[in-house]
Amino acid sequence: MANVSRRPVARRTGAWIAWVLMALSAVGIALFSAIPYLTFSPGVSRIPLNPAFPWHIVGLSLHAIPGGLALLLGPFQFVPALRGRYPALHGIIGRVYLASILVGSVMGVYSAIVSVSGLAAQLGFLLLAAAWFYSGLLAFVAIRRRQISLHRDWMIRNYSFTFAAVLLRVFLAAGIAYRNANPSLPFAEVYTASVWCSIFVSYVVAEWFIIQRAPAPAARTAVKAGQPLAQA
Repeated sequence: MANVSRRPVARRTGAWIAWVLMALSAVGIALFSAIPYLTFSPGVSRIPLNPAFPWHIVGLSLHAIPGGLALLLGPFQFVPALRGRYPALHGIIGRVYLASILVGSVMGVYSAIVSVSGLAAQLGFLLLAAAWFYSGLLAFVAIRRRQISLHRDWMIRNYSFTFAAVLLRVFLAAGIAYRNANPSLPFAEVYTASVWCSIFVSYVVAEWFIIQRAPAPAARTAVKAGQPLAQA
């Protein structure tokens, strides 16, 4: 019985540690990636620009800045105390977040189209931008319809795509370290693999988290029948 009673505490502690790590990494990457683009100067771009498209830096900046803001705001939308005690603030942050997703995803499509990273990486970024926009749209539609649980599920998916920016840097750093030991490996392959891995891992983790937070079948049946849930 003691082991059973410790499980919720251990689960809450693990969830808190995971949230702190997520928030810290999100803040770090947001500041690292977005702040330089506030000047809209081609010289600050962290990726090669397409010389055939002078507006590439503008599209990239309008992708990076709202994307960085969404990366910063996202973790606080998943704090139950904030949602419960300050619902108006939660709503304001949510609207700013989704507006950032709208601008960032549209500019992400443009940036992907004119990118010089190669077709495979371009397709990955296009897929990510489309998923980013679509999941944000469905999260907005769900909250407008007062479908709270569905809204949370789509927000989890959406932030996982936002957080792909963090995972991209993680996979890229690991890939570069591997490439240093294997110089014959082209950097383009490392970069492309990092793009697709960040998207895949983000989506899988989001779906796992959604499944974990879903009530068990017996619990759903009891709730529908109006029966109280058994206490452990």
